[in-house]
Amino acid sequence: MHRELRRCHAGQARADVHQPAAGAGHPPGGRVGPDRGARARAVRQDERAPFHTALQGAREAAFPPGEFLGQESFMRAQEIRRLAHRARIGPGVAVLDLCCGVAGPGRWITAELGCGYLGLDYSASALEIARLGAGDLPCRFEQAHLPPLPDGRFDVVLLLEAMLAFPDKAALVAEVARVLVPGGRFAFTLEEGPALGGDETARMPDADTVWLIELAELTALLAEVGLTVTWQEECSASHEAVAAAMLAALRAHAAGIVGEIGSPALADLIGAHELWVDWLRSGRVRKFALVAEKR
Repeated sequence: MHRELRRCHAGQARADVHQPAAGAGHPPGGRVGPDRGARARAVRQDERAPFHTALQGAREAAFPPGEFLGQESFMRAQEIRRLAHRARIGPGVAVLDLCCGVAGPGRWITAELGCGYLGLDYSASALEIARLGAGDLPCRFEQAHLPPLPDGRFDVVLLLEAMLAFPDKAALVAEVARVLVPGGRFAFTLEEGPALGGDETARMPDADTVWLIELAELTALLAEVGLTVTWQEECSASHEAVAAAMLAALRAHAAGIVGEIGSPALADLIGAHELWVDWLRSGRVRKFALVAEKR
């Protein structure tokens, strides 16, 4: 969805606007392009600071007023708020945020809802930005390849805009169920649709981070580990609108973005966003927000 990908688990990355960021893009282990400078060097997607700086203006421009919380995704603030409330996040609730990236949504949830918060991500650079942004908030951050998940017991596990990056979703949801307390909630977003075909794989930058799954199949995987979907909401239209706005913003801010991360990286971002806009508009991919409870 986004194509500014973050590495959130072993060998995989998660992106910025689907996505990729989930699809929303991000390239595994790869170098994405030269930055400015007399001697061009490659910028890796897990070197998050250049991308964070380069894309900040475009991200802010892509969202309606009041809907940008520092998220690296197509989710609007109101959608993050609604998912958090449906997951019953509040004071004293222990939240584990998987693939948190720079943790814009996580920091907001902690500040607004008073929960306990642990954010996990592969990228040390992203976590450094998250820690600086958290200030005095009671947020903790750890670097990790996922799965497995860390030992512990959590009331809520969050996975925002990164389900796409996990090829083995059965292993992931089994780990989520393991760390949830009885009655705990798994709150996540899903890029729903059949697996990519050969032509689609060829067109999508970093297609080895784009692992679509159909809703019925994922629901069955959740049920196998004792997680029952209690709420779902389709958000395809709103995410298509943000993806289209982000595509326009990337083009409008192209000069500044190229100066930070190089023209090849920008070309990948634009190409990925073009695909996500097309897929979401046509129904090739649908976006959902869901909550599944451990019963």
